[in-house]
Amino acid sequence: MRAVVQRVHRASVTVGGEVVGRIEKGLLVYLGVGKNDTEKDVDWMCEKIANLRVFEDENGKMNLSLLQVNGELLVISQFTLYGDCRRGRRPSFDEAAPPEMGEKFYELFIEKMRGQVRKVEKGIFGAHMEIESINDGPVTIMLDSERRF
Repeated sequence: MRAVVQRVHRASVTVGGEVVGRIEKGLLVYLGVGKNDTEKDVDWMCEKIANLRVFEDENGKMNLSLLQVNGELLVISQFTLYGDCRRGRRPSFDEAAPPEMGEKFYELFIEKMRGQVRKVEKGIFGAHMEIESINDGPVTIMLDSERRF
């Protein structure tokens, strides 16, 4: 499972001209599911993102987590995080999970995060989405449950 995590002042997702998710201070997460992922990968990603210390403390040091600042979370499905561009010019998505599996683990991730984070919003799996965000910092972190980077 892979994620790109951005610290934001606010973010929203629109589908077909309608805002379907909106958050204030928190994290915008682009989440990709790999074909070999299991529920252990979901658990690892949930724990990592909820406790990632990317918010500033009173001394201006990134020392606080999403949970500690009572932040919000917007989760966007992003199979293209598994795009392999090492050969040629067209990405290969062979390592991405099939849609049914991707949606299952995406929804499981959201369900588990809702048990920890006060507000969790999401996009619509498989839809064409427009994402707007005001990054804070900017702070952008890449995560991979297989620890490839």
